[in-house]
Amino acid sequence: MAADRALAGATVVFDLDGTLVDTAPDLVGTLNEILRQERLPPLPLEAARNLIGHGARRQLERGFEAAGARLSADREGELFDRFIAHYRAHIADESRPFPGAAPALQALIAEGARLAICTNKPTDLATALLEALDLQRLFAAVVGPDAARARKPDPRHLAAAVAAAGGALDRTVMVGDASTDAEAARGAGVPLVLVSFGYTEIAPAELAPDVLIGRFEELPGACLRLLGACSA
Repeated sequence: MAADRALAGATVVFDLDGTLVDTAPDLVGTLNEILRQERLPPLPLEAARNLIGHGARRQLERGFEAAGARLSADREGELFDRFIAHYRAHIADESRPFPGAAPALQALIAEGARLAICTNKPTDLATALLEALDLQRLFAAVVGPDAARARKPDPRHLAAAVAAAGGALDRTVMVGDASTDAEAARGAGVPLVLVSFGYTEIAPAELAPDVLIGRFEELPGACLRLLGACSA
């Protein structure tokens, strides 16, 4: 019976970029295309990975700074629209789930958990990416800041994702890679799992997660330890 499964009634909420999916090749590729159009030097992938996670506008701003230029306020809207249009057309050219991510998601579902996405990527782009990678079917809710009226690290964003999935905060785990995820989880009062391989300027261990994992194979066991068996 479903109620007998170890994570029945639990919700596991995931960040997307840098946590579930390695989106850096396509996001940095899009940034570099905009820089190229503006006759600015491209950024190396490894150097630009940590520019990801705060949304496209912030990525553009920081990308221009890293290329030695300033993103003027009067052109921000135009450049943002060009960024989104190019990214949408190339959203899964090279982006792939991190190794072991899909089996870990399926293992959590098999144990009775419902899954949700809480991302600073717009909801429609997040959904398009998940559909392109055949992951959308695994999630009860996908919530970008436009659907939550708040943006991580605001804990209301996380709370909105849990509610959209039909879950409860007192039976939720947040899985992320960066300070935005850590602050949202702490603000919402939910346990935090961080991955060691994501996009962050602060070492994950310094963000004091409840559990730090280096492989997705570790995630189901971590959620079981943090939440325990749910009652009927």
